[in-house]
Amino acid sequence: MIDISLELANRLAAYTEEVKEGLEQSADEVTKEALEKLKATSPKHKKKYAKSWVRKKTPEGYVLHNKRYYLTHLLENGHAKRDGGRVAGIKHIGPVEEQTIQAFEEKVREYLE
Repeated sequence: MIDISLELANRLAAYTEEVKEGLEQSADEVTKEALEKLKATSPKHKKKYAKSWVRKKTPEGYVLHNKRYYLTHLLENGHAKRDGGRVAGIKHIGPVEEQTIQAFEEKVREYLE
């Protein structure tokens, strides 16, 4: 006689593992694309800035960050100048973030269907 609860637990465990692998693969693909977009859309005034974007794998997922520049928010949002003026922001991180979130959600939906 087959133990139904044991069989159900085994199938759920297998499905869970399959979904985890699919999510990992989707995250890997989407973050690679996002990294390329970020490098392409970053301001080119200083070429080192655009080239310094890296992708890092963490236990929770992936992180895209700039390894050389810690003040990316000032370039993204603008900042005050010494003489009281203002430097306009160059939106390059926000649009890529929105596109990446949307692409990841689409890939996950495709995978789960």
